[in-house]
Amino acid sequence: MTSRRLFLAASSAAVASAAEWPQWRGLARDGKSAESGLLKQWPAAGPKVVWTATGLGEGYSSYSISAGKLYTQGQQGRTEYVLAYDAATGKKLWATPAGGSYNESRGNGPRGTPTVDGQMLYGMSADGTLTVINKADGKKQWEMNVVDKFGGQVIHWGMSESPLIDGNKVIVQPGGRGASVVALDKTNGKTLWKSGNDTAGYASAIAFDFGGIRNVVTFTGEGIVGMNAATGELLWRYDKVANRTANIATPLYTNGHLFVSSDYGTGCALLKLSGAGGKVKAEEVYFNRDMRNHYCSSVLVGEHVYGFSSNILTCMKLMTGEVTWRDRSVGKGQLIFADGMLYLQGEDRVLALAEDWPRRVSGLDAARAFRRPLVYPRSGQVDLFRRTQLIVHPHEIQSAPGYGVAGPGALWFGEQVQQPFGREIASADLNERPDQIPDHVLEESAALHPVDQLGALFDHFRDPDPPNLRMAQRILGIGGRKGGEIVLAQ
Repeated sequence: MTSRRLFLAASSAAVASAAEWPQWRGLARDGKSAESGLLKQWPAAGPKVVWTATGLGEGYSSYSISAGKLYTQGQQGRTEYVLAYDAATGKKLWATPAGGSYNESRGNGPRGTPTVDGQMLYGMSADGTLTVINKADGKKQWEMNVVDKFGGQVIHWGMSESPLIDGNKVIVQPGGRGASVVALDKTNGKTLWKSGNDTAGYASAIAFDFGGIRNVVTFTGEGIVGMNAATGELLWRYDKVANRTANIATPLYTNGHLFVSSDYGTGCALLKLSGAGGKVKAEEVYFNRDMRNHYCSSVLVGEHVYGFSSNILTCMKLMTGEVTWRDRSVGKGQLIFADGMLYLQGEDRVLALAEDWPRRVSGLDAARAFRRPLVYPRSGQVDLFRRTQLIVHPHEIQSAPGYGVAGPGALWFGEQVQQPFGREIASADLNERPDQIPDHVLEESAALHPVDQLGALFDHFRDPDPPNLRMAQRILGIGGRKGGEIVLAQ
């Protein structure tokens, strides 16, 4: 299972009022940052590298940032660690052992991201070890392997959640019988409640107020479950959106509604919550297969959900499930949102910046200038953080004189090209290829959304990287036929 993750955070003590990014997907676990004054267009070679730090170790962990410190997890040798760095300079501050090694064919090391709560950090290792650390000096406060403690089993690709802190509780998924989800006293690990029998999923939980109580919702290995945060009582469950391979995406909550999704041919659903006095129910508003989040969790901006439906970047109306556009050029990846812009990370190591634009994304140029090994970018008041297996790099993305502003719908990949709507910006000569596009391919694609139409045409060419496919990756627009050419226009 290959994963690329994006996260937003304040990265430097240079701005005293900069927002914190203390946990997985940010302050509200929704993939959105309140940062402002960020670049609307990147320089040609990509955002400037501020510093580089090595020695993180293997793993899929992203970053948490608090009070100018950067926290992550990594595996070195036979041990997983929680690590701290100075976000302004890249200096390593400490590294604390936090679980044994985890080795798997799709990638070794920890999957989760440490959670900051006051002076403490809470990290989950891939083997199920929950470690609590004083963030000031890296000293371990307490530790527990929750899989062993509660009779669970390490799932196929490793325990992957980022612990949820809610009040005096740390909430995790051991996946045990009678203890699918548990709440522990965050100060000492004492069991406060246990709930459910589901196997563990790969998703991280969320908490919110509704119906007169605090609710906890998570995606287990078998379904979406809603629980009373105070007692662990199961309030409702919804299994239709689950698959039995890997349920990964974090649920999205807004105004009494939950958006949930998984891949492996499954789909997405919008659930409407109802109830009062501690009794909450969930009712399906819709279920469809147009948004299939694999390892990407979607982001809600206004009335639209942005996410990756398997390997297709998709914009969908939240309340109806209607798809407004699709974009194949990024490939499978992750996204986050800040200051009116979407930050996009493709599996093929392309980092992109796009303006939030519900109608469509246009003007895309997948230039090779910024195709470096990117794993976990993170955006903030000053810096965008990214991680390779062993290295962390912050990039300057704060607005500065001399940088232009992208027009509506512009999507930037390093070397930037912006074109007005309706103007022909590229074409590919099909006569250079012996395998012309057959009429049936054109006919079948004609009924698709313009972006899907273009993708269908270029999917006809099965070569790994023919010129026509490269062109499709570079610029999205409306595909049409003009003599012996495919014409791409905005």
